[in-house]
Amino acid sequence: MIEFDHVGHHYGERAVLSDVDLSLAERRVAFVGANGSGKSTLARMINGLVLPGTGRVRVDGLDPSRHGRAVRRRVGFIFTNPDSQIVMPTAGEDVAFSLRRSGLSAKERARRAAEVLAEHGLEGYADHPAHQLSGGQKQLLALCSMLVLEPGVLVCDEPTTLLDLRNTRHFVEVLAQLPQQVVLVTHDLDLLGDFDRVVVLDEGRVVADDEPGSAVPFYRKLVS
Repeated sequence: MIEFDHVGHHYGERAVLSDVDLSLAERRVAFVGANGSGKSTLARMINGLVLPGTGRVRVDGLDPSRHGRAVRRRVGFIFTNPDSQIVMPTAGEDVAFSLRRSGLSAKERARRAAEVLAEHGLEGYADHPAHQLSGGQKQLLALCSMLVLEPGVLVCDEPTTLLDLRNTRHFVEVLAQLPQQVVLVTHDLDLLGDFDRVVVLDEGRVVADDEPGSAVPFYRKLVS
């Protein structure tokens, strides 16, 4: 369960979130809104990348501002640009790096990394230079580096923005098969047909919160 209780936030004098109240228990939730609506700021509060200026955020009862390490063990985060998350020379090393504090041996970390890569479309790429992967493969690598930690929640902040149509479809298909709760920030409304819930933000406030069949048309009308 992800809870936002009267959450507000300012950047300087500009309010980016105002009095947001949400309880998110559904498996697939999307945040949509125009640029500057506050959706990415709200998403980043789930694992403590941004802390609320007012109100409280809780993930399974834990406050990221007070229990940051425990929350980050529960919440994986995928950024728009996977290059910002790739830190090791090869794909296998990058996934294994996520397990550096797991207590596993180097051999076991490498084995587990290869397994996760294979499970999500990168079988045989463990020794491939990470930064020489295609854009879609890099985003899958960033995903694998989070999934190897077995989080309960996966937050994806516009993960398909830099991908072509084929890679976008593949990435979304992978997300659909995950057991984790997925919170997706996106401008691509065509991805949301089978989501459980869509939250529409406008100027820092929740203006719609419903199933895609109702929330997406509301947002289309709002921006038109």
